[in-house]
Amino acid sequence: MYWFFVIIVFLLAGIKTGKPKKYQKVSVIIPAYNEEDTVAKVIEVIKKVSFVDEVIVVNDGSSDNTESEALKAGAIVINHETNKGKGEALYTGYMNAECDIIAFIDADIYNLTSKKVEAMIKPILLGKADITKTKFSRASGRVTELTAKPLLNFFFPEISFEQPLSGQFAARKEILKRINFEKDYGVDVGIVIDADVLGISILEVDIGAIEHDMSPLSDLNIMANEVVRTIINRANKYGRVTMIDDIGYYIRMAIVGLSLVILGLFTIFFVKAVPLFIGVLVSIVGIILAIYYMIKVIVQSIGMFKKTPKGNLVKSFVKIHFPMIISIILLLLMISTFIGAAHYENGVLSIEPNSRNLVIYADDAHSDRSISVRGPYTVDAAIENESGEIRMPNEAMMTLGLKVNDTLRIGSEVYLVNETRPGEPDILRLPIDVKKEFDVQNGDVIQNSRLKDVFEGSVATHLNNDNENVTFAEKFTITSRYKNATTFEILSNGVSMANCTGILKDNTSYSIAVDDSTVETFTYYSGMDKVSLEGYGIEIVFKNEEGTSTNRFVQSSQDFLSFYF
Repeated sequence: MYWFFVIIVFLLAGIKTGKPKKYQKVSVIIPAYNEEDTVAKVIEVIKKVSFVDEVIVVNDGSSDNTESEALKAGAIVINHETNKGKGEALYTGYMNAECDIIAFIDADIYNLTSKKVEAMIKPILLGKADITKTKFSRASGRVTELTAKPLLNFFFPEISFEQPLSGQFAARKEILKRINFEKDYGVDVGIVIDADVLGISILEVDIGAIEHDMSPLSDLNIMANEVVRTIINRANKYGRVTMIDDIGYYIRMAIVGLSLVILGLFTIFFVKAVPLFIGVLVSIVGIILAIYYMIKVIVQSIGMFKKTPKGNLVKSFVKIHFPMIISIILLLLMISTFIGAAHYENGVLSIEPNSRNLVIYADDAHSDRSISVRGPYTVDAAIENESGEIRMPNEAMMTLGLKVNDTLRIGSEVYLVNETRPGEPDILRLPIDVKKEFDVQNGDVIQNSRLKDVFEGSVATHLNNDNENVTFAEKFTITSRYKNATTFEILSNGVSMANCTGILKDNTSYSIAVDDSTVETFTYYSGMDKVSLEGYGIEIVFKNEEGTSTNRFVQSSQDFLSFYF
């Protein structure tokens, strides 16, 4: 029994100490100018709404019985001595309202209902929006369709309300302090623009059909002029004219630059008919244009954002400059694709999408080409009666450090290296035994950076016969690219024959042959000066400079250099 009373006490305490929801006072402002036929009916409908606390009619210099009809209906009436315009009437009512929420409702609506009024105000009471504006079906809307919407779409494309000029609004009073009230018919669109730019949440609610007097053409002309003036003034105030004019031009030029970058990259990697330097040139021009005009856009945008520090400017940028955003996304996708296909190894950066492989050598002094487009290579069968030959493109030979008529020992067999036939620029023709040794099949595609992995361990003999009196051959094993390869010069009787680069290991013995007979064996070490072949006039002079190479010279069990006189 004791526990029962304790529980009851706690429940009662909870009920007593719970904070009641803060009451929100609601005022309705009715601007009226010569509306004696409808104003009383409108007031009566509004007063039926349970959460409306006061109804204020601003009699804007009427010459009929608007004031008396409003007083009879139970509204508070504030008079303007002369007609000052709808905006002034709304502002007067707003300044005199003692409330948290204000609704603005026209005085000439024939079929106003309490449900229509509730639909305007309830979203604010429930915290769903700071401002609500209405949309409704009616027979007019000429100024909206012919004037307001086209201008808003041009300067404020993020504003996509069906009826930006509807005269029925509701808002939190504290929010309206941030709004600039126009004095005339521009007040409706001015509130919409200010709310959008300042980041105020505004909700369009459908209140059904509305019936009210059709304005004569002369009044519509005045209304259209005031709406146009308001939109243009707001566009200037918030920097939208600059955005459409200067920034629009800068962004279009930035798109041109981005498009050129994309075009240049596309030709480099995917259009073999276009020379490499043209693709590079187009890309460089595009990068310069894009960077220059993007900087201009940023500078102009900073000034614009200062005018609208808390606004919805991003929406306008997205809608107006959608093509630039797409260009940037496309370029980023291309760049990410190339980065994903990038391969770096000891001074060589290879960018190898499936169609073409861009190869950039960091040590261009020791490569046949510091920048080139190579591969990929498609494996195919050897030509009939060429079981002892490997046909490979010149680009593949450069990657492997080979030349035509070099030989490769693969497994127990030796194969002659030959170039591809005309019309087969990227075909790698391998005899059947070679394909078995490398574990590749016809149709396999080999990226340029993978080529040395496929041929790794093969022993190459590279013949150099540029000298009329003596020929020499280098013998090396193809391996992974090594950054600190050794560079040396071969001299014959003091005359330079060639500069060679390959991998020599410290404290390792190497042999040199003359006419297939070993004549010199030495132990290599870093900083070594030279090796001389006495009686043959041959000197191998080691240089301090280093390069990168996939060629590892064979050790003393074989001759890494052979000379033929």
